[in-house]
Amino acid sequence: MTDTATTTTTSLNKFEKFKAEKDGLAVKGEIEKFAALGWEAMDETDRDHRLKWVGVFFRPVTPGKFMMRMRLPNGILTSSQMRALAGVVQRYGDDGNADITTRQNIQLRGIRIEDLPDIFNRFHAVGLTSVQSGMDNIRNITGDPVAGLDADELYDTREVVQQIQDMLTNKGEGNPEFTNLPRKFNIAIAGGRDNSVHAEINDLAFVPAFKEGTGDWGLGTGEESSQSPIFGFNVLVGGFFSAKRCEAAIPLNAWVSPEDVVAVCRAVLEVYRDHGLRANRQKSRLMWLIDEWGLEKFRQEVENRLGKSLLPAAAKDEIDWEKRDHIGVYKQKQSEFNYVGLHIPVGRLYAEDMFEIARLAEVYGSGEIRFTVEQNIIIPNIPDSRLATFLTEPLLERFSIDPGLLTRSLVSCTGSQFCNFALIETKNRALGIIKALEAELILTANVRIHWTGCPNSCGQPQVADIGLMGTKTRKNGKAVEGVDIYMGGKVGKDAHLGTCVIKGIPCEDLQPFLQNLLIEHFGAKPRQEALVTHWSVDHN
Repeated sequence: MTDTATTTTTSLNKFEKFKAEKDGLAVKGEIEKFAALGWEAMDETDRDHRLKWVGVFFRPVTPGKFMMRMRLPNGILTSSQMRALAGVVQRYGDDGNADITTRQNIQLRGIRIEDLPDIFNRFHAVGLTSVQSGMDNIRNITGDPVAGLDADELYDTREVVQQIQDMLTNKGEGNPEFTNLPRKFNIAIAGGRDNSVHAEINDLAFVPAFKEGTGDWGLGTGEESSQSPIFGFNVLVGGFFSAKRCEAAIPLNAWVSPEDVVAVCRAVLEVYRDHGLRANRQKSRLMWLIDEWGLEKFRQEVENRLGKSLLPAAAKDEIDWEKRDHIGVYKQKQSEFNYVGLHIPVGRLYAEDMFEIARLAEVYGSGEIRFTVEQNIIIPNIPDSRLATFLTEPLLERFSIDPGLLTRSLVSCTGSQFCNFALIETKNRALGIIKALEAELILTANVRIHWTGCPNSCGQPQVADIGLMGTKTRKNGKAVEGVDIYMGGKVGKDAHLGTCVIKGIPCEDLQPFLQNLLIEHFGAKPRQEALVTHWSVDHN
């Protein structure tokens, strides 16, 4: 490494100091010791920070009960893996549950430190890992949720996503090469035409594109190989959300073949690791480095690490469909097979749900389960002959294949129930308000409403039709929970971020506000001709 290796200890912020003292991955060998000590006797830096390198998160709002974040490349797991996760959650009774995340991943709640050795053994037995899933590491790598199933896909993302995971984590054992980034890092690979991975909000994203003309595209030698358009990816860099700044990813002006995706990931990460800004945590994401250097210098440094020139981007990418949510029943490319998307309200699962999903995947499908970035579940490979019976299963009454038009697109972060960063409660409130709005209104199209409990934007309000960001506000002279309202986010083709249009709406006033917003901007109609209080986005 270059820049970080020469930085003096006195100039480091507290996070860089404790990383310099001891690599976070070192705690992987200390789990037995921590279990024997108990959480209260642990070194605070190990407990509060370094445990995140193995996917274990101390939560002050639930002292003694930790959150655990997995790594599920492309959001795919097996029924045996789901059963192992369910068994862990089941152990913790009322405190045990799991949340599907907006990165096709899952987080478990209620974990006790003394149970970590047994939990890690259970995970190892079924091929699960949580390594490098928190702090200054690469987050779960997202890919197309219907990869290998969709007859219209351009590229099956599953194998390359797994290859990136294996490279970054040493096949789940931990890789010190990538355990000390300046901040977290998100990678996404789109394989279809509808941008199912929300490429624009990732630090590094690959979107499908055909390169016209001639040339050996994999090697960049310029040797003539074909007159036909060649499939590959245009590269986007720098997208991120933070409390200080939110930016959409920008084109790197680079096109890469599928065979070069892993090498390009490595090159970009090495440049970011060695040169990313580390003095100020608020300015440590990749886009800040690109701002400081300029895009051309950044691209040149990536080429230096890659050992060859990058070809210019294809003239256009192939993201030309509106975003699909994959809820419902769909034919697969495999004849006489179907995949079924189940809506999981705000992504919350309990042990009995998880066991039942595993059973359904085995009885009706191939034992495979997939997560989407909308916090929902897909069960693939259900034969035509079994589909009708599958659709009568009682679980589908709660996890619907045809939810209401507001419920269908609802996304929420964890909220203050479990997260100490959240300023408001989100999941239960979101469900209650949406249920009331659907009872009051008739809608003709989906409206994507995203909730996030704080400016860290885990619930991604900037990509929603209506985004709600938790805040503290005042009403009648008293501090109350409130939200800032974002509008205008677009996903799929021509994706872009929304902006804040009004600040500080008290949560207790939110339902009538949203009702009028839906009527004025999204064509909703009241179910009854009742007087509706007139709020609007320019209300003060």
